[in-house]
Amino acid sequence: MPSIGQPQIKLLEKLCNAMSVSGDEGEVRRIVLQEVKPHADEVKVDALGSVLVRKKGTGKKPLRVLLDAHMDEVGFMIVNDEGEGFFQFETVGGIDPRHLAGKQVIVGRDHVPGVIGAKPIHLSTVEERQHTIEVDAMRIDLGPEGKANVGDRATFATKFKRVGPSILSKAIDDRIGIAILIELLKHAPGNIELCLSFSVQEEIGLRGAKVAAHYFDPDLAIAVDSTPARDLPDYEGKENFTYNTRLGYGPAIYMANSSTLDDPRLVRFLAETAVKNKIQYQFRQPGGGGTNAGAMQQTRVGVPVVSVSVPHRYTHSPISISRIEDWKNTLNLLHAALNTMNPALVKSS
Repeated sequence: MPSIGQPQIKLLEKLCNAMSVSGDEGEVRRIVLQEVKPHADEVKVDALGSVLVRKKGTGKKPLRVLLDAHMDEVGFMIVNDEGEGFFQFETVGGIDPRHLAGKQVIVGRDHVPGVIGAKPIHLSTVEERQHTIEVDAMRIDLGPEGKANVGDRATFATKFKRVGPSILSKAIDDRIGIAILIELLKHAPGNIELCLSFSVQEEIGLRGAKVAAHYFDPDLAIAVDSTPARDLPDYEGKENFTYNTRLGYGPAIYMANSSTLDDPRLVRFLAETAVKNKIQYQFRQPGGGGTNAGAMQQTRVGVPVVSVSVPHRYTHSPISISRIEDWKNTLNLLHAALNTMNPALVKSS
């Protein structure tokens, strides 16, 4: 089976440190192209900017399997230059404003350093302190010498770190999925036609994956993503009925979310594959959120889909935490599943 060693960790570090906010995914796209070209039979960049990769299988008509991971991350867009290094911004993707004040950011393709500024506590009224600071009350401060253009993207300046069994970084959602797809391509099985979509604009509407699925017309598709873990101490004593995934318990196989009812044949197949290969896994209970499976499911005449995600804490914030072992188990589950897939899988009831 593929392994997670220093080369894979260094690649994930490179991917996570890159800035690829939705609609401007060029930095990650360049890394992906460099990694996949030596191992693929076909590589193209579509009109939206997704990287589409094909590795041919053997036999007359092998099962065509599409795996998708999105290249984009949440972040910000500069919308107004107010002079003296102050820039008004809007969020791109789902970001909680409570995470923003005082955070370091990088802006534009030159990664100009800055900070998200807001009124300090000394100058705030008692009433203001009782409410979350709204985005329109904050500015990105680049200093009087800092330069940016309207339309430039920005994101958190957090750098990738490995701490014992954990990885800490911005954009683990979904650079960890990108790293998994690259490794699967390097260990591609011959029994299927492996199609990979490194898609754009997931965070703002699952857009790139829809176009990619239409292009490949797969027999089945798997969204490889990163899902929120709900495993922090519960001080209110309420039972957890949603988002029950936990760090250290392996890949999370979806059953349903806000965009998809996952194909029960694929859910069973992945769970059975995990048991057979003694790979730790967990089910992600139905809940909110969604993955690119929702877009791929509804292309052409319809596609059987399932989502598999690496759990992480602190989604869409300046820094998230994942476990290396969960990353490894997700990679190994998908590798084992791909090696045993055949056309009967999507013909059974």
